[in-house]
Amino acid sequence: MSELDAYYKELVADIRREADTSGIMMVEAFFDRMTERLTEAGELEVADRSYYQTGEGGQKLRIDGYAGDPRDSDGVLGLIVCDFIDGDEVKTFGKADVPPILNPLIRFLKKAQTAEFRDSLSEVNPAFQASDLIISTWSQITKVKLILVSNRQYIGRDDTVKLADVGDVPITWSVWDLARFERFDRSGQAREDIVIDFANDFGSALPALKASQSGASLESYLLIVPGAQLAAIYDRWGARLLEANVRSFLQARAKTNKGIQKTIKEEPELFFPYNNGLSATADEVKCVRTADGLAVSSISNLQIVNGAQTTGSIHSGLRSAEEQLSKVFVQMKLTVVPSDRSESVVPKISEYANTQNKVNAADFFSNHPFHIRMEQFSRKVIFAAREGIRHDSKWFYERSRGQFINARIRLTPAQQKKFDLEFPKSQLFSKTELAKFEFSATGRPHIVSRGAQKNFAEFAKEIGDAWSTSEARFDELWYRRLISKAIIFRKLEAEVPKQTWYEGGYRANIVTYAMAKVFHDANGERDVLDLDTIARRQELPDALVGALLVAAAAAHDVITHPAAGMRNMSEWAKQQACWNGLARLELEYGTDFESCLILKDTAKTNERDERKKKRETDGISAQMEVVTLGGGFWGEVLSKGIETRQLSPKDEQILRVCASIPRQLPSELQCKHALNVLERIKEQGGI
Repeated sequence: MSELDAYYKELVADIRREADTSGIMMVEAFFDRMTERLTEAGELEVADRSYYQTGEGGQKLRIDGYAGDPRDSDGVLGLIVCDFIDGDEVKTFGKADVPPILNPLIRFLKKAQTAEFRDSLSEVNPAFQASDLIISTWSQITKVKLILVSNRQYIGRDDTVKLADVGDVPITWSVWDLARFERFDRSGQAREDIVIDFANDFGSALPALKASQSGASLESYLLIVPGAQLAAIYDRWGARLLEANVRSFLQARAKTNKGIQKTIKEEPELFFPYNNGLSATADEVKCVRTADGLAVSSISNLQIVNGAQTTGSIHSGLRSAEEQLSKVFVQMKLTVVPSDRSESVVPKISEYANTQNKVNAADFFSNHPFHIRMEQFSRKVIFAAREGIRHDSKWFYERSRGQFINARIRLTPAQQKKFDLEFPKSQLFSKTELAKFEFSATGRPHIVSRGAQKNFAEFAKEIGDAWSTSEARFDELWYRRLISKAIIFRKLEAEVPKQTWYEGGYRANIVTYAMAKVFHDANGERDVLDLDTIARRQELPDALVGALLVAAAAAHDVITHPAAGMRNMSEWAKQQACWNGLARLELEYGTDFESCLILKDTAKTNERDERKKKRETDGISAQMEVVTLGGGFWGEVLSKGIETRQLSPKDEQILRVCASIPRQLPSELQCKHALNVLERIKEQGGI
């Protein structure tokens, strides 16, 4: 069986299981799962489900979802249609099969622009919401992007090509097929390489100055990029160029800086001296020699790690000041980073290039210590089996896409069975899901509703600040409580569609709002929700499930009755005012809800006990490491430290004790100190 066949079988099995468990249509489960990948890959910022289908043949209309408010994405309206086949074998489709899938979506777009069509639908109908958004924003829409999501394998040769325009607005389409999703789930890569051929496609090669010596570990270049070329490049590849940029996480497509725009329009020749330029990375750079010297002819996989606002502003100039772009030039510092070093080097370049920004760039990347610690906990923390289950298990935290599937695929069939018992697929979660669990529990459902990437960006800022203040709080108990929140979130996902009041649509919003409401009401001055018991039992008490569903019904009511002046319920759910409306409601959860709470003092005692246990464990680990290294090793460290004058009297005294092992054994505190001294000497080049 090929890797693609195996991936397909697992995907369809997961979709069937999700649909059966939650009582939703398989295509809805497919939409939720795959659009999560689309947001993570940067294809769109948010995916709001708005399923609608009517008619047959040439009269058929179909939409599955849309990519949020186009005013938040440079006027790009994203529309999504699903092509889901429930079968046991991989099916294929070609270019000729695309029009019958996309034409109903285009017909929906045309129909949705009319008030007559919109007003024929119920306001609760998600298709009404999509139509109302299209009508209210059409004058600001610059491009329509159709996204075809399929669990078949696309065998056509074209990916994104122009289709017929709707009025003056161009339409493009792209296919996310089974093979593309499989590549993304396995490695985080779902697209072909970006190859920018300056010489043949964008006017001419760029004059460059090499800024690194021969044989340097990383090549660097300084370039001057004409504004018209940069705008054309961004127009073709868009946010793909900004995926490693801090601001692309914070704002996806940042609103154009008015100061930069003013310079382009009024003083384009001063753009170069006024602007700090771009910092960028690439996998590969090809150079040529011209009469004027060195020039860069092509760049592979360009990533702008600092300069998102500059790039976006210059691109906007294509519409507002195209004639002025010929006078605009921007400097670029370009570093060639091999793909095997990308994860460790690019975040640092981004962090240091963005020093004027208070946000720590490394917070957004999978190798930040927070994510590494969560991964370590997920591989070692064992949770007791739920009632009726024979085996204890663990939750698998995937800090970078592909870890789970790659860890499993390398195993023999017998080892895979053991792996599946240890790490059930239902207990796999990602960085963006972690952020949803946390922000739902801490009263930010309106931010969660803004989409996985925007929510993760806000979460990353908060975690970055908290980590730098006190990383010790993110201990094993914090992780266990996180898993309790995951259990609550996923229970709501499964139960909400089964409720009689649920009319379809807005499930994601209802789930995060309901969870936030219960935590808001449970966590008071005296009591808090008993997450520690949930972590131990790995399931929710009936009283808590009942309370969550009471909150879910209230959340549904608040979300589907927007404030005056608002009609789009998905957009309403993204507002602080929506959360405020639910938060202030008084709900009756029943007297047994109190059994789900514990005293706040008890919860804090558990935290103190965990910190004490960690200190003891850390001390034992430090002592074992020091003793294992041996007296001879520490004697050499002592000699180096004295020779380089890097030791204080206390340092020297403790290292002498370590050097006398096994005749004399250092204490746990002495061992911790010795390891810190060793690390300091290494950092200063003494060893």
